[in-house]
Amino acid sequence: MTIKVNFFAALREQLNCSEMQLTISAPLSVEQAKQLIISQQPQWSAILTNGSLLNAVNHDIVDDDFIVSPNDELAFFPPVTGG
Repeated sequence: MTIKVNFFAALREQLNCSEMQLTISAPLSVEQAKQLIISQQPQWSAILTNGSLLNAVNHDIVDDDFIVSPNDELAFFPPVTGG
């Protein structure tokens, strides 16, 4: 079972990656998904754990404790500023 993970805006450039497939065996929280990604890409740790990233699951903004299920789409992006 997999979830699609997307990285947007400056985050995509920092990681040099726009998307990945994450294999999971059961539903997990966004925070657990981040830790699984970091276990596969340890060099991304500082970027993914800086506390300012926004999370979205299936295009809805969610908190780190939101549960992600197989076939969901998880996205991370930096805070949005407007003017």
